[in-house]
Order: sequence, then structure tokens, then C-alpha cells
Amino acid sequence: MSMTDSEKRVLDGTTWDQFCDALKEAGKIVRSDKAPQDAFNQAEGYRYLSRLLRGGLESFLEFRDPLFPQLRCGAHETIKLGADNPDNRYESAPVSPKHDYRITGNRGSVNYLGISTIINKYASGGTMEVTGHIDSRQMEVGPNGELEIIISRNKHPGNWLPMGAETNSITVRQTFQDRINEKPADMKIERIGAKNDRPEPLTAEKLERGLQGAVGFVRGSATMFENWSESFLPTLNQLPPADQAYCQLIGGDPNIFYFHSAWQLAEDEVFIIEASEIPECQTWNFQLDNWWMESLDYRHHTIHVNKHTAHYNSDGSVRVVVSHTDPGVPNWIETAGHRMGTMCWRWIGAQQHPLLNTRVAKLADLK
Repeated sequence: MSMTDSEKRVLDGTTWDQFCDALKEAGKIVRSDKAPQDAFNQAEGYRYLSRLLRGGLESFLEFRDPLFPQLRCGAHETIKLGADNPDNRYESAPVSPKHDYRITGNRGSVNYLGISTIINKYASGGTMEVTGHIDSRQMEVGPNGELEIIISRNKHPGNWLPMGAETNSITVRQTFQDRINEKPADMKIERIGAKNDRPEPLTAEKLERGLQGAVGFVRGSATMFENWSESFLPTLNQLPPADQAYCQLIGGDPNIFYFHSAWQLAEDEVFIIEASEIPECQTWNFQLDNWWMESLDYRHHTIHVNKHTAHYNSDGSVRVVVSHTDPGVPNWIETAGHRMGTMCWRWIGAQQHPLLNTRVAKLADLK
């Protein structure tokens, strides 16, 4: 039997060499002209690429088969991208519009559960278009939280999540207000009719495609979010509404209205956000990110606040204060050793989207 081109490239080492060369080339993104050039932010940039690579290898090499999908958490405490929400648990799985799928499990008590079918092009064109969506407000749930959702092209009775002709993945968002006391949804996905099937073994073609996809994910994601960070510079230390259409195009939740920008503070400065009106909403939150649009380390620092954790003023308004050191006021957001970065505010499940007032002040004048 004659060898395929992929087999030849695996045998002579070309496949691995091309992967390593492409990964090296992706490092140039960290050194983009408008990116911070100090060693601290550059180090975080290269760590960011390593995190994207871990996520990419899992997505494209280990969990790529839409015939045998498995829900996996691809963004968490040490893999971060695109202003990942510290209140969220993110899961995803590959699917194909050629097949129907079933999600089963338990709803839990998490505040918000949303599932979208998407066209994930982070490894090629940089977009993540939503092709169908269902969330906990529309789901029929059993008396003990039992849950079943059918994912298919054709409409299905009960809980139905539509796919489009190009759908290649699903994304699950669980958004907590109180992580300690809320119980996460526990779900699994299966291809309908897959009961006795087994996955095919690895081939040279699958290896090559997986490595190319992984490095494409690193390059595509890093480029997209670095460019987005640069676009925030004209509104430095302001927090205007983001381009909502663009947010949706790159994977935003249809129920969320986003505010994005960049921040930079001297040692003696604080950044104050005043939300004079909190709309009726499922929840809201604010988070501080680094230049690479990674949430800061929420395991060890208070870098975000939400509807449940916030301190409210007597008139129902909220003031959030970003400061390098404890300013002695409620809703302190720590910079965790950063002097600059990006940030995000979300209204989730709101009909109105009030604007935010922001200003920079001296720490000494804050009281």
C-alpha cells in the first residue's frame, strides 16, 4: 500500500517541524507595536501563548471528533482568553450538522445556564458565530432538576437547540452569582445512535490536522484579542459600550450587553466606576483583565464583582474602585501587580443597558 503525503511528512519529521515553526512565528504577536514592551507584560504574553496552546491541543487533537463529543472545560483558572468571565464555567464540545445529539443531566442551581451552537473559526477566521441558543429561562426541567436537550438541524419537541449548516461546536456557559452555594449543572453529550460505536485510531492525517488546528488557534486567538486590546486605547480609562455586533460575532452570549476598554494607573491613582442605575437583570459583573484580555488571577485576588457580591449604596447605585492598594472602601478591585490592562462590564439578561460614569482620582483624595 502506498503512503499518503501526511504519512510521509510524519515519517520524515516535516509535520512536527512545521508545527514548531508556526508556533515560533506566533510569538511575534506578543511583540506587536502597541503591546506593552516591558518584561512583566511580555512574560504574561508568552505564558498566554502557552495557555492557548494547551487549550488548542486539547480541542484539536484530543477532543475533536464530532462522532464522539465530550463536554470539556477549555477556559478556566489557567487557560484564559477574550475577557473570560470569573463567574463562569465554560464548556464546549465538537458537533456536526450531519448528526443529532442529546444532552442529559441535571440543571443544578447555578444562576444562569446557556448553551449555544456555534461556528467556531478561532483557528482560521477569528469569528465564533452563534447558530442557535437555549438558556435556563426557556428550558423544561424535571421536578428534581432532570434535563434533556436535543441538538439537531430539524425542530424537535421539548428542549431543542438548533444547529446551522456550518455549526461545528457547542458552548455551555454556567454563570454563578454565589459559587460556594450554587450547584453547577452536571451534563453529558452523546451523538444519537452512537451506542455501540468506537472511535477510529489515530492516523497521520488526524495528527497533522490536529497540530495545524492547535497552532492556528494560538495564532488566530492571540491576534484577534491583541488587535481588540489595541482598539481600546482611544478610550483609555473610560468604559463605553462595546460594539455589540462584534461581540456576538466572536462568541459573545446573546443575553449579554458588553462594555470593554483599557485602563492604566500610576501608583497613587485609582479608577472609579459609578453605576448610578442598576437595571432589572439576571446578573451583572465587572472584571479587570491584563493587556492580553485574560482575567487577572481570581484564585488569589479580588479582581471582579457581581450582583451578589457587590456593596450597594443607599440609593441602589454601585461604586467600584480599582486600586493598587486597599483604598478602605467597598467594592475594591485589585490590580494584582498590574499597572495597565483591559476591563469588561456586563449587563446580563437586562432590557435596559445604562451607561457607566468613570474617572481617575488620586488615592489620597478618594476618601
